[in-house]
Amino acid sequence: MDEPRADASRASRRDWNAAAAVIAALIGLLALCVSGYTAWLQRQQVRAEVWPYLQTGISPSQRRMNLSNKGVGPAEVKRVKVFVDGKPRHSWPEVFDALGLHDLRNTPTSTISGVVISPDETIQQVNLAEDAFARFYRAYPRIQLALCYCSALDECWVYDERELSAQARRHPVAACPAADADEFVDNRLQAGTAAIPVPAAGAETPAPAGRE
Repeated sequence: MDEPRADASRASRRDWNAAAAVIAALIGLLALCVSGYTAWLQRQQVRAEVWPYLQTGISPSQRRMNLSNKGVGPAEVKRVKVFVDGKPRHSWPEVFDALGLHDLRNTPTSTISGVVISPDETIQQVNLAEDAFARFYRAYPRIQLALCYCSALDECWVYDERELSAQARRHPVAACPAADADEFVDNRLQAGTAAIPVPAAGAETPAPAGRE
């Protein structure tokens, strides 16, 4: 009589131990999921805190072409291309020549290639006298910039003014592409010249159609 009871007791303990092991495994899995989700939320928060957003613009009142960081984190400009009528140009003198503004070839300009732009910082790319700016402003819609820039977390975006849709114009990429023959070399043209920041409060008109 005692032996069947003992067998039943041992079987019951085995069942309970198995159930306890399954419960412990489920609790561990749940803790792992919670930990992973918490880490993902923290990552998203950090990404939001260092998110850069570069935007081009031209200010008739201040007679300058600007590049601004409207995001909340710094942006490192990795690649720059400048097109006039869809064709790549490699320096500002080439840009001015393509626009038929040959007398502006020696206009002072700022470097943006390789520059880190802080949040709310604006870099003055081109600054012109009043009469020269009027001619440049009329030709400005023929200029398109293509940039690749990255955040402090090495998350990168391409901004290409040649694209018509907003989604195609600015999109994330795994990494900025390697330099090629179309690269704009303003840093070589302006060797030894730092970018010229301008006050963030400066008025700026929206870029022409096709730009942000």
